[in-house]
Amino acid sequence: MAHEETNCKIKSLDELCGIIPALKEEGKVIVQCHGVFDLLHPGHIRHLEAAKREGDVLLVTVTKDEYVGKGPGRPVFNQHLRAESLAALGFVDYVAINEWPTAVEAITKLKPDIYAKGSDYADAKEDLTGKIHDEEEALKSIGGRIHFTDEITFSSTSLLNNHFDVYPEEAQRFLRKFRNGHSAQEIISLLQDLRRVKVLVIGDAIIDEYHYCRPLNKSPKEVLIPAQYVHEETFAGGIMAIANHIAGFCDKVDLITCLGMQSSYEGFILEHVKPNIGVKLFYRPEAPTTIKRRFVHADLLGKMFEVCFLGDGALPEAISQEVCSYLKSHIGDYDVVVVGDYGHGFLDGDIIKVLCDQAKFLAVNVQTNAANMGFNLITKYPRADYICIDEAEIRLATHDNVSQLEGLLIRITEKLDCHRAVVTRGHLGSLVYADGSGFLATPVFSREAVDRIGAGDAYFSITSPCVAAQFPAELIGFIGNAVGALAIRIVGNRSSVEPVPLFRYVTTLLK
Repeated sequence: MAHEETNCKIKSLDELCGIIPALKEEGKVIVQCHGVFDLLHPGHIRHLEAAKREGDVLLVTVTKDEYVGKGPGRPVFNQHLRAESLAALGFVDYVAINEWPTAVEAITKLKPDIYAKGSDYADAKEDLTGKIHDEEEALKSIGGRIHFTDEITFSSTSLLNNHFDVYPEEAQRFLRKFRNGHSAQEIISLLQDLRRVKVLVIGDAIIDEYHYCRPLNKSPKEVLIPAQYVHEETFAGGIMAIANHIAGFCDKVDLITCLGMQSSYEGFILEHVKPNIGVKLFYRPEAPTTIKRRFVHADLLGKMFEVCFLGDGALPEAISQEVCSYLKSHIGDYDVVVVGDYGHGFLDGDIIKVLCDQAKFLAVNVQTNAANMGFNLITKYPRADYICIDEAEIRLATHDNVSQLEGLLIRITEKLDCHRAVVTRGHLGSLVYADGSGFLATPVFSREAVDRIGAGDAYFSITSPCVAAQFPAELIGFIGNAVGALAIRIVGNRSSVEPVPLFRYVTTLLK
């Protein structure tokens, strides 16, 4: 019977829209609370009780699972269990699962008289998302008011971090130690200071196509597996993805790349880079812009097959000289030059020489892929201030498949006169090297991978200005792995890693 009563309290937002006007006609004062409520604790109970005292009817809206912006592993309890827990409280009258990322639409739809928040939300300046301001504006528009309760507070995130296995075991050990020396506020403040860093991004343009399919039965006449086409997406990949990641954190970002005059995708690229990115394009005749067309299982997101459209022969000398001339005139305007070298023919020896000779701070990522295996190595750069490559790439560059990574990193950094380097290692995390302070291994914070394409680019992109700003080595590993954990939950380069989700995830990790 109690379970039935609990379920009767759980309504859709549309159902509540039919119930609330009748309650108001009876003179009832409607109070709304909103939150994730991932682990219901005494602080929540005190807050909800205090909110109920402000009116007659208490309704609680719950953040939908897909909008819980606390990073991988959250919520621990799904939206239905969280709604049931709240509905089990005697003083809660109704519970609804919110349909939107914020409470603004629910406030406008439900029109409560009072919207109650905890005292820890009273200072709007501490709200990284800006939601409190938006919620207050929504309340004003319907004639309601906001009320801040002043009750004992706890953190669901802190309780979950300390008493539940939210993260892999190695990550839990790392984070317990890391929290003793660093706070979320410190790291977020440092990341916010990157706004004034001026960044030039240069490298290969890549158009990523995802063609979603469902495999059919084996063909009776051929040795092949047919697939049914479902739909497709096109993303701005390669150096455009790197620029988009950085542009969320740095206000001044300029991009230099080269397109093919056959199927240039110029319009698409200009539409899919952020507004604060200045774009300088060069053009290669008789070649297409690089396209990587991946056929992807529509349900499992596994890659089935890939077709590449490449025009990655030697860059014509006249174009190379144009690029060099442009760089010599402008490279001194930037604090950081970020190179994304995918080995598709744009960055030739002359361009590399200008970059190495004249960049104030040079961050380099040289990638190995199916088209350049063994030919596109980090050692083609005679100098770098920061390099970020994966384990296979450093082993190829040193022709060494057995030695410890630490020794290989020292060999490469000495060769490039490089003082900071990272080797990304997939599920094994990352290894950071800093001249003077040695090596620091950081474990992965999440193994919940939707798509690993672009995760290394995201790590490199956001850590590059961090290294240029002289963040401590342990922060590079922490920030990079936090970025990576967010990036592997994004399909391809559908979107970039943005500051607010990263800030919230950092806060979650360090509670």
